[in-house]
Amino acid sequence: MNVLIINTSEKNGGAAVASNRLMNALNNNGVKARMLVRDKETDEITVAPVGRPWRAQWAFLWERLCIFLHLHLKREHLFEIDTANAGIDITQTRYFKEADVIHLAWINQGYISLKGIRRILDSGKPVVWTMHDMWPATAICHYTRGCRNYQSSCHDCRLLPGGGSRNDLSAKVWRKKHSIVHNRTIQFVACSRWLQRQAEQSGLFRHQNVAAIPNPINTHIFQPSDKAEARKRINLPTGKRIILFVSQKVTDERKGMKYFIEATQKMTDADPTVKDTTVVAILGGHGEEIAGQLPLPAYPLGYVSEDRVIVDVYNSADVFVLPSLEDNLPNTIMEAMACGVPCVGFNVGGIPEMIEHKKTGYVAKERDADDLAKGINWVLEPAQRKLLAKNAVDKVQHCYSERAVAMQYIDIYTDAMAQRRYNI
Repeated sequence: MNVLIINTSEKNGGAAVASNRLMNALNNNGVKARMLVRDKETDEITVAPVGRPWRAQWAFLWERLCIFLHLHLKREHLFEIDTANAGIDITQTRYFKEADVIHLAWINQGYISLKGIRRILDSGKPVVWTMHDMWPATAICHYTRGCRNYQSSCHDCRLLPGGGSRNDLSAKVWRKKHSIVHNRTIQFVACSRWLQRQAEQSGLFRHQNVAAIPNPINTHIFQPSDKAEARKRINLPTGKRIILFVSQKVTDERKGMKYFIEATQKMTDADPTVKDTTVVAILGGHGEEIAGQLPLPAYPLGYVSEDRVIVDVYNSADVFVLPSLEDNLPNTIMEAMACGVPCVGFNVGGIPEMIEHKKTGYVAKERDADDLAKGINWVLEPAQRKLLAKNAVDKVQHCYSERAVAMQYIDIYTDAMAQRRYNI
């Protein structure tokens, strides 16, 4: 079986990380898999660039310009919207022609257009589409933030000036998407049961099947190691408790930094000695902008792409906190748990599927900084930390290991190929 995974980036973003891990998991379990990307960043031979970088850049810029005009020349929401009005035709590449199954992942920002999706479906090859957010099930947004219009048809979009209209950009893109997926067979896969439930309510998916399969992780790379040695290697204090926050862009409102700051302030207000015993490590871009806002000593580590260093960062931590306001199945929680680090997060999205309350960490009430602070304090108590760490590792090895996830996808591919043959 030859599987081609389509993702915009090779390395940048959670979907790219997940797609790489899935590709490796498949290759390690008897499937020939490769990725076709717009943005190739390494010499990895199993990852191919789509070619013609000038065309990819033009498609990206044209889509952003069109969105910018619809936003009345305002940057707000500029990168929260994708219309797929421009992109690259991948169906003529040899990698596409050689593939038995086409596996779409995150294909936005000028990579695959709606016309390109139609061409892929017209090719007759079985298509599996992993949803890393809600975009395949909505018109133009990646996260609905409570909007339910997508359950019937998108319109009056909150991301558009004035809240949109009945025939706004979202309504127009919705009609185009509907014409593409109507009477077509696509096997959608959500990375969490939460996203599966959300997607199944979409008006676009009335005749589509949505499965739930988590992202995989290499437990030979992400595993516990000596905490003191890990801290020395990345220059973090060895005699302190370390609270870790990780995000590609830590200032992203959706990742809940506001509540993280508030929770740490409540911790220090309740016990001022916390400032002497506890520090915060921040992994991700723009961490230096946040460091001065925290009541605890902070160590912004910047953006890191090397797995070896990332593993040291996780192993340095006593607790990992991700108070996302909406999230699918964060790779960061999976990575922390694989390294034996208990996690704290809000009861939103796929997070409570990962963090088992008071077994692998603490699930706090949504947008509740008091409960978030309570959870951090509870995990930091020495009495339960060792058992929490063991439970976290066991959970990852059982649910998210490469083999466990690869076997589920192989079943999906086999069914998709059989369905295609039956339809023909």
